[in-house]
Amino acid sequence: MPEFSDVQKVFNAPTKSLLQRAWQVVPEQQRAEIDSLLQGIPLNKNPLNSLIDLALMHSKAVLGDHKKVAIIGPANVGKSTLFNQFVRAKTDQAEVSPIPGMTRVNKEADAGIFTMIDTPGADAVGAVGETEREHALAAARHADFLILVFDAMQGVKQTELGLYNELLGLKKPFIIVLNKIDLAEKFKEDVLEKTAANLNVSLEQVIPVSALKGEGIGQVTLAIIAADPAMTLALAKAMPEYRRKIAWRSITTASSLSAAIALSPLPVIDFIPLIATQTGMVVTIARIYQYKITAKRARELIGTFGLGMLGRYLFQQLSKFAAVPGWILSSAIASSMTVVMGYAAIEWFEKGERISNEKFRELSRELSQSMVERMRKLFTRKPSKKQMKQVVVDLVGEVTKTESLDKFF
Repeated sequence: MPEFSDVQKVFNAPTKSLLQRAWQVVPEQQRAEIDSLLQGIPLNKNPLNSLIDLALMHSKAVLGDHKKVAIIGPANVGKSTLFNQFVRAKTDQAEVSPIPGMTRVNKEADAGIFTMIDTPGADAVGAVGETEREHALAAARHADFLILVFDAMQGVKQTELGLYNELLGLKKPFIIVLNKIDLAEKFKEDVLEKTAANLNVSLEQVIPVSALKGEGIGQVTLAIIAADPAMTLALAKAMPEYRRKIAWRSITTASSLSAAIALSPLPVIDFIPLIATQTGMVVTIARIYQYKITAKRARELIGTFGLGMLGRYLFQQLSKFAAVPGWILSSAIASSMTVVMGYAAIEWFEKGERISNEKFRELSRELSQSMVERMRKLFTRKPSKKQMKQVVVDLVGEVTKTESLDKFF
C-alpha cells in the first residue's frame, strides 16, 4: 500500500526535496490522515495521474451518486485485472486467472470517483455462455459509461465485431482499451493501427494499457473524466490549478463540432446549432471556474461580439485572397471564432477581464486565416464531418502542445 513517501518518488530531485521539507511541517495527525487516503491508489510512472487520482477521492461530494462504469469485452482479455487496478479495497478485488471464464457474474466495487463493474466474457457460447453474456450486456445497459476491452495479442476477431457493434447500439459513452500491450511492444504501433482500423475509429481513440503492470491506467481515468461533464467539473473543482487546461479541452471539442456544423458553405454564424454549441461551451467554462451563468446570459455574451456580422465579414474578406472552397472558409471561420470565444470566456471567468471587440475581431481574423491555410494543405476534397472534427481537434491540440497559441493569445 503506498504512502506519501511513495508518491514523492515519482517526482524529480528538486520537487522531491521541496515536498520532503513541506511534509516535515505537516502535523503528525494530518500526516496519518493523508497516508490513509493514499491507501489503494495505483501509482504509476506519471505523477500527474497519481495527483489526479488523489484529487478524485475528494470530489465525491461534488458528484453525489457514483457513476457506474462497466468493463465489457470478450473472455480472457484482462477485464478483471483492469478492474482490480481501480478498486480501492483489496477485499473487493476480482479473482484473476489465466484460465478463461473465471468471472461468472457481474461484480461491483468502489473505484473512488465512480463505481466499477467487472463482467463475464460477453462473447461466450453455449447455455452457460449465454447466461454470462446476458449478465455482461445487462451491466452495459445499466451503466453510465463503458470501457470496451480487447486483447493486443489476439487483436479484434471477426466474431468480436458483432459484440462491438451491439454495444455501440446502446448509445452509451465509451472508450476503447487495448490490454496486454506490453506483450506486443515490438509491434505496438502496427497493433494499434490495425485495431483502430478494424473498429473504424481514429488511432487516438484506442488506449494501450498493461493492466497487469498498471501501465496506462491514468490515461483510462482521464478518458472517462473527459467523456463525462460531471466528472470534468469535479476534477476542476478538486484541482483548481488545472482549470485552464480542462477549459481548453472543452474549447477543443466545441471548435471541432463547430467546424463540422459549418461544412456547408453558408453564412457561418447563421447556423443555429453553431450558436448552441458556443453557448454550451461558455456555460461549461463558467461552471469549471465555478461562475454562475445561465444559457441566456451566455448567448448575450456571444452577441456582444457581433459574431453574425463578423462571420460574414471574415467569409467575404478571406475569399478574396485565393480560390478557397467555401466549405474550408466556413469550417475554418466557425472553429476559429469558437476558439476565440472560449478564450474570451476563460479571460472573463479567470481574471474578470473582458477582451475588446477589436481584439476579438483581430484574433478571429488571424486564427481563421491560419486555419484556412492549414486546411488547404490537409484536404484535397471535401471531408466527412467526422474527418473534419478530427482534423480540428488535432490542429487545436497541436498548437496547444507547442504553445504556438501565444502567437494569437
